[in-house]
Amino acid sequence: MPGALQDATGVRQRFICENESQIDLAVKACQACLKDTDLSPLHIDCVIFGSSVSYQSIPSTAPLVMRELGIADGSAAAFDVNSTCWSFMTAFDVAALYISAGRYNTVLIVSSEIASRALPWEDQPGVAALFGDGAAAAVLRKSAPGEGRVVANLMRTYPSAYDACSLGSGGTRFDVRREPEAFLRNSTFQMNGKELYRLTSRCFAGFVAHLLHIAGWQLDEVDLVIPHQASPLALDHMARQVGIKREKLVDITRDYGNQVSASIPFALDIARKQGRLPPGSKVLFLGTSAGVSFGGMAMET
Repeated sequence: MPGALQDATGVRQRFICENESQIDLAVKACQACLKDTDLSPLHIDCVIFGSSVSYQSIPSTAPLVMRELGIADGSAAAFDVNSTCWSFMTAFDVAALYISAGRYNTVLIVSSEIASRALPWEDQPGVAALFGDGAAAAVLRKSAPGEGRVVANLMRTYPSAYDACSLGSGGTRFDVRREPEAFLRNSTFQMNGKELYRLTSRCFAGFVAHLLHIAGWQLDEVDLVIPHQASPLALDHMARQVGIKREKLVDITRDYGNQVSASIPFALDIARKQGRLPPGSKVLFLGTSAGVSFGGMAMET
C-alpha cells in the first residue's frame, strides 16, 4: 500500500546512493568541511574515519580518505574507530584526547555510511525504511579560552543486548567458502526493536541523569539536544522519557532517515546552519548504538 511504510516509520524521505561510493561521500564531506573552516588538507595531521561499516575489511578506510584528499604520504596519521552509531562521537573523543596530549594539532573526523547496501527489505521492511545514506565531517583543533569546550563525555555498554542489532557477515564469524548460505543470510542488517526498546526504557534516562551530574548541569539549562537520529518514534520516546522539550531537540529523521554514524554530525551541521548554536550554548549529544552502548557528550559552544 502506498505510504504504508511512511505511516509505520514516520520517515517520509531519505537519500540513497546509486553511483557514489562510501569514499566519494566521505571525501565530499571532508572537502566541504575544510572549505568551511578555511583549511587545506596540508593542515591535517590526523584523519579518523568513524563509521559503523568500513569500505572493506582490510585495510582500514581512513588511509584511503587521506589519499583521496591529497594528503601526502607520511604527513599525517590515519585510522578507523567503530562504535557503530556512536562512532563519530567516539572519534571526537579520541581526537580531543590526542589534541590535549599534544600528539596532534589538527584532526579531521569523518563519518560516511551507505546503509542502503545491506537493508533487510524482504524480512524487515519497517526496519529497512528507516535508513538513509549520508556523510559528515568535522575538524578539531585546540581551542583558545572562551571558544567552547567539552564539559563531559560518557559511554556505557550493555553487552547483554549484543545480538539486538547485527550485520553478521564480512568479518570472521562466517566462512564464505564453508558456510556460503549462512554468509549470504547474514549479509543484511537485522534489528530486534522490542529488545532495544526495553533496554532504553529501563536504563537510558538514568544514563542521561548521570551525564548531566558529571557535567554539573540541570536538564533545563541545556539549550539544544542533538541525538542520534534512530527513528522518529525513537526520538519521541527519548524526549518523553528524559523530559526533553521538543523545541530543544534537533530532529531531522523524517527527511533524512537514520544515517547511522553520520546522523549526529549531519544533524549538528543542519543546526549550525539554522543558527541554533550561538556562542555560549549548552549542547547535549545523545545516542545509542549496537552492542548495545549509550553515549553522551555535554559541550559549550
